[in-house]
Order: sequence, then structure tokens, then C-alpha cells
Amino acid sequence: MGIGKALLQYRPGPAMLVSAAFIGPGTVTICTLSGVKFGYSLLWVMLFATFATIILQNLASHVAIILQKGLGEAILDALPNKLTKILFSIILITALFVGNSAYESGNIAGVMMGINAINPQITPSLLPLLVGGFVILMVFFGAQKWLEKILIAIVVVMSISFLISLIIVKPNFALMMGGFIPNLSDENLFTAIALVGTTIVPYNLFLHAALSKKHWKSADKLTEANVENAVSISLGGLVSMAIIATAAAAFFGNNIEIQSAADMAGQMRPLFGDVAQYALGAGLFAAGLTSAITAPMATAYIACEITGAQGKNYEQILFKSTAILVAAIGTALASLGIKPVEIITIAQFANGLLLPIVALFLMILITSSSALAAHRPGKIKIISGWVILIFCTFLGAKSLLGAESLTHILGLS
Repeated sequence: MGIGKALLQYRPGPAMLVSAAFIGPGTVTICTLSGVKFGYSLLWVMLFATFATIILQNLASHVAIILQKGLGEAILDALPNKLTKILFSIILITALFVGNSAYESGNIAGVMMGINAINPQITPSLLPLLVGGFVILMVFFGAQKWLEKILIAIVVVMSISFLISLIIVKPNFALMMGGFIPNLSDENLFTAIALVGTTIVPYNLFLHAALSKKHWKSADKLTEANVENAVSISLGGLVSMAIIATAAAAFFGNNIEIQSAADMAGQMRPLFGDVAQYALGAGLFAAGLTSAITAPMATAYIACEITGAQGKNYEQILFKSTAILVAAIGTALASLGIKPVEIITIAQFANGLLLPIVALFLMILITSSSALAAHRPGKIKIISGWVILIFCTFLGAKSLLGAESLTHILGLS
């Protein structure tokens, strides 16, 4: 299928769930603070992060479609001996389980902030249990196809909400276009790295591969998969850019104290009316809910791949029990009012270490696997992948050195 025909036949698929996953409360918050503190000047960073995500997710999907294996399964099969397989499995499942359990509490908190932004009179005491219970029910009873449709619908709501917010604040488009010219300084460097880190997420590579393997069964679907990946993730990048631009247009240089996306929603009402407040609240609610569902799913897919449960009669039991456990831990942390600084610091450490490792194994698979020889990606994608790997290594080092600072920036501490 040609690219033009694939564009005309575009349907949201696995990559749309990746957009649903990476636009969570942390992303909304860091994009908000980027706009508040630095105006439009870091829009170029989000453009780069979107491009990098498209490339890496494309390569992960490519491996899954050709090999008909999840990324974790493909990497384990390529490792030379049992010891390296065990070490990689331990690193992978620990990083994802600890990280996603911690971030799940932030996702649930994001749903609560969205609800409170829409109606500040709602008491938060039972909200974490209600939200967490809903996520657990979705995971337990949700068949993949209709769960995908629900998540896609929520992403559409989220996208419309943030775009309405952007239209309401009437940004200066000349200044906004200037934000796509690269400009780094000592003051905005860490925020720039945080923007990339909250967009290029290691567990999304595994989530995308697992979903792609089930969605597309043969190499002749690669063009369709590539187009779906580029369009869906570009939409996620546009949403993130809209949040930055909204915060920049509304609050940059106005000396208004904004610490989170929820604060921005509250400040929007007196400045731009009820519609702006409700739009931002709905966007934050949707961002939290999509990430609250996809984080447990990603962890469960990895658990099934590592243990060899795929295709076995106990696969669904392991999948659902793993996902429910992640959701339950996140719910408990959120409902107890615990701000899990230590856990999130460990999670940031784990993910900072995991991202370059996973990207390295992915690039080795892409460039050296004999099973991919007949369907290897083009040179531009491969070169781009190696460049992004180098940047991911730099990002990982900065994340490890500044994990506690990053949790503060993301509004999670």
C-alpha cells in the first residue's frame, strides 16, 4: 500500500494508545510550567521529542510486525545466554513495575485534579478509590478492541479540550513560530530535558510493539502501520505543544503564580471565562485517565512476554493480575494522600537507566537481526535511531543525576 493511499485510509490504532499513554498529568504539568516560565521558547524541544518518539515507536512496531513478537520477547530471544536474559528481565520488570506503580498514583491524582478543576466543590476523599476502581474494572473486563476504542475516544476529547483552550487565549502566532527556533540556556536546560523525558517513555515501546503484533500480522501492513504511527503520535505532540502555547499566551510574563496544570485551570476562569476552565479541566481529566489505563496494561504485557506466558492458558490470568496490582498500588498511594517522592525518585532512576538500554537493544535488533534482513527500515530511520539513542543516553544520565529535582518540576513532590 502506498503512503498516499494509507493516509486516506488512516484509522487510529496502536500508536494512538501511545499518545494516550505519554500525555499524562506529568506531561501536562511540565508543558504548562514550560509555557509559564519560558513562554514559547521550548516549542522546538517538543517538536524534536515528537519526531524522536515517532522514530523509536516506528522501529519498535516494525520489529513486532515482522517478527510477530513483542519487544521484550524479541530482545530476550536475541540475548546470547541465560545469565544475560535473567539480568535483562530483572532490570526490565523492576523498572517498569516500580515506575508504573508510582506513576499510576500520579495519573489517578491527575484525574482528581481534572475533576476538581471543573468543579472545585467536589470533595476529594473518595475520588481516588472511585477512579482506581474504574481503572481496575476497565482492565479486568476490557477486551482489547473496545478498550482501544474507549481510549481513542478519550484522546479525542483531550485533544479538543486543549485545542479549545489554545483558541480561547488567542496566542501571538508570530511569537509562537519563533519558539520553533532552537534556543537553550542554563535556565531552561533541565526543563527541556524533562519535556523530552516525559514524551519518549521506555514502557511505550513495549506497549506499542505488543499492540502492533496483534493489530498487523504481515509485512505488507508496514506502510499502514508507519502512517498510523506518524499521524497518531504527531497528534499527541500537537496536544503537548498546544498546552505549552496556552500557558505561554495566558501567563508568561504576567507574574501569576502557577505550579501545576490544575492551578492554570483555576486561573483561566477569571481571565477567560468558564469555558476555558472547563476545557482545561476536561483535558487534564482525560490525560490522567488514559495514562491510568495504559500504564498497568504496559506492565502486564511485559510480564507476559518475559515469563513466556503468551499463548498459554494462563496468559490472561497473569495479564489481568499484573495490571490490577499496578492499578491497586497507585490507587492506594493516591487515596492515602501519600506523595511518593522516594518511589518516584527510584522510578525516575529506573526509567533513566532503562530508556538508553532498551533503545540500544532495539537498534541492535534493527541493524543486525537476520530475520529482519528482507524488511529492514531505511537508512534515514536507522541513522535517526542511533542519533536519538545518543541523546537518550545523555537524557538518562541527566535523569539519574537529577531525579529528585525532576519529580519537583513535574509537580509530583
